[in-house]
Amino acid sequence: LGLAALVGCASAGPARVPAAQEMPVAAGELLPKGPSVEPLPAGREGFLIVETPRLDAQGRTDFERAIALLREREYAQAVPLLEQVIARSPGVTAPYINLALAYRQLEQPEAAERQLKTALTLLPAHPVASHEYGLLLRQAGRFAEARTIYEQSLASFPGYLPVRRNLGILCDLYLNDLACALEQYQLYSEAMPRDEQVKIWVADLQARLQR
Repeated sequence: LGLAALVGCASAGPARVPAAQEMPVAAGELLPKGPSVEPLPAGREGFLIVETPRLDAQGRTDFERAIALLREREYAQAVPLLEQVIARSPGVTAPYINLALAYRQLEQPEAAERQLKTALTLLPAHPVASHEYGLLLRQAGRFAEARTIYEQSLASFPGYLPVRRNLGILCDLYLNDLACALEQYQLYSEAMPRDEQVKIWVADLQARLQR
């Protein structure tokens, strides 16, 4: 999953399972190394998730079809495909995350939460699952829980910027913790200096804190 979708209220988008020959920047090059989350080499944006088991050919075909349906906003049609993928490879996190995305769009937050909890059980440090779960909790008004999820994610994977940005938004707009918000916005802005919107938020917070 790339880092393009950084809008505070937005989803990070479907998680992919790339083919074996691709350089993974998504939910995993599936190698028999065991679950882990690792940054890409210096100078490259993204992350590498290594997990087992590997998707078989049919599972990968179904997964890519489900991704295409999600991109076309055909969420109800994507659900059974993703459920088939999970049945074939229950240890791969990306299908659970994408199933949660579909359920959110279908206004079934409880079902979405179940899928995200499963993904985080499989790989507790998963940054995309944490990002999506935090958004789900925030939308439900469960702000303290969302903060915990975000902070746990950043402790394990501090370079995943959507989580840092959304923690800043949570602290700023929902928790009234301006010091927390300023810290997160500043750290995010250092990593993403081209995001002019966050620079404006930083200046605004600095002015508010000086009053």
